[in-house]
Amino acid sequence: MTRSNQSNILIRLWSGFWRGVTALRMFVFNVLFLLVLALVLALVFSGTDKLALESDTTLVMNPRGIIVEEYVGSPVERAINEALGQEARQTRLRDIVAALDYAAEDDRITQVLISTDRLIGVAPGVMQELSDAFEQFSASGKSVIAYGGWMGQGQYFLSSLADELWLNPEGSVLLEGYGFYRQYFSEGLEKLDVDVNLIRVGEYKSAMEPFIRSDMSDEDREATEYFLGDLWQRYLEMAARNRGMPMEMLADLTENLGDYLAQADGDMARMAKEQGLVDRLVTRPEFRSEMALRGAPDDRDGFRSIGMESYVQGMQAQIRRPKDQVGVIVAQGLITEGNQPPGTIGSESTSRLIRQALNDDDIKAVVLRVDSGGGSAFASEVIRRELLSLRDAGKPVVVSMGNVAASGGYWIAMGADEIWAYPSTITGSIGIFGFFPTFQNTLARIGIHTDGVGTTPYAGALRSDRAMADEVRELLQSFIENGYREFIGLVAEHRDMTLDEVDSVAQGRVWSGAQAQQRGLIDQLGTLDQAIASAARIAGLGEDYQVRYVEPELKPWQQFLTQMGARAITAAGFEPRGGMLDMLPVDARARLVRDLRMLYESTEGGGRPGVIAHCLCDAPL
Repeated sequence: MTRSNQSNILIRLWSGFWRGVTALRMFVFNVLFLLVLALVLALVFSGTDKLALESDTTLVMNPRGIIVEEYVGSPVERAINEALGQEARQTRLRDIVAALDYAAEDDRITQVLISTDRLIGVAPGVMQELSDAFEQFSASGKSVIAYGGWMGQGQYFLSSLADELWLNPEGSVLLEGYGFYRQYFSEGLEKLDVDVNLIRVGEYKSAMEPFIRSDMSDEDREATEYFLGDLWQRYLEMAARNRGMPMEMLADLTENLGDYLAQADGDMARMAKEQGLVDRLVTRPEFRSEMALRGAPDDRDGFRSIGMESYVQGMQAQIRRPKDQVGVIVAQGLITEGNQPPGTIGSESTSRLIRQALNDDDIKAVVLRVDSGGGSAFASEVIRRELLSLRDAGKPVVVSMGNVAASGGYWIAMGADEIWAYPSTITGSIGIFGFFPTFQNTLARIGIHTDGVGTTPYAGALRSDRAMADEVRELLQSFIENGYREFIGLVAEHRDMTLDEVDSVAQGRVWSGAQAQQRGLIDQLGTLDQAIASAARIAGLGEDYQVRYVEPELKPWQQFLTQMGARAITAAGFEPRGGMLDMLPVDARARLVRDLRMLYESTEGGGRPGVIAHCLCDAPL
């Protein structure tokens, strides 16, 4: 081959390469152009903030997923993940309450529909909040209808708040009771030759028992049965009262479900109707026709309606905002160090919100809304001190406990002027532990060994590929015990109790909110609204004040993507794609991710042992 031919081949290859790069570049630019164009069009045609409603409109309360205090993740991440189908839907409790408040005074809203088909569950704590919200709405004289197919106890409780409860004839109601079950890994870890170095204080501090046992300890069983039985008793009382039946009758139904189902020839819907769990069995076409007769017909859904989220957004854009404010800071999720997105409590990010409230002259008092089983003891202490600085500046701090405020969740709450909780809040768990697994034996199985020298007994002692030395274990035990003494000492100081009094109700034991009040760990039982009213009273505010959630301020481009990004990405043709974890059941996937993340975060990515104040006691659904 001549030099000229070789040169021509190289030129053609080079030219082909650049044509490919140019084509790829144009494709990427075109995709970006379409995304931007879709965003702009969505913004242009999204309409104004003014809410235009016709008369005889039905407000549809259609909660999706889990009812939460705040959305998990940053607004931009949520918008994108929602469009890609990678995020479980959530419904904020505050939106449900606000929608009912607005609808009670809105003459355009004729009735409210509760639809439970997309709801995963309702935790015991927020049931009181929901009950109070619907009770206040009932004073407007407007009717509430609930309709669904399959109803577990969470869906059923929400539906029981309605004036009429309709069930699809092919549907069912299943009230299985509350359970607390965990997987225990001790035998499996032994087979893998993993050393579990667990240092804990507290007879009932059972959060990490799955790593050192193959079954539930007697202490954990005793404590769990005690608070779980209280939660279930309260569920039965509230649901039975909502349905106008004796509590004993509902309890009998749950205990002898098989017998009652057999009497109905195995027909779950018929059994629910015969036993008074529901009022009517209604097919979907019958449902739409009935709703149209009670409201107004509509060509799209059969009856004129507006969704809860659209209604709340439209109404909030029109309300007058008084200058005096009570700021609400949400502390939801695992407590860890550093900056964290919403849905996780970060020592830096949550402290920044507290300082934001401190520096805002319009905010006269703060309510910390806690929904957390705990996490890093160090991060919890950082947040507690920030709240004390807020109090020292003359701004009252009131804590409102949600579903769970235990261990680290209690730590950040104990310094408030007042602590409020629901009767069914899971709280207490005053205790800490340290956890640091080592894998030297596991690695030895495949011929990997670690050896070397250090200048002190502690040099390289906290490596996950080396066995933990006795002197290191003793050091950590002393450190953890000191942390426990600090924890109960702070509780004694803030709650005006003796150390012995605190220790007797601490030891890592979990209580319901009502049980915690009896033991002096909280001040009042009540809702978030009542806690806000109390904060306003302490601050000396009148009746005319605004409730404002203190949240990270978004930059303009973040606001734009949050409002329009999900719709634009979907419009551009991107389809949701699942991952490997999608093969697992939803609940198992959630537990796996939660537990692994808690361990990873608490050990700083495996770099050091974590001092953890966590109960691993999620609220049952």
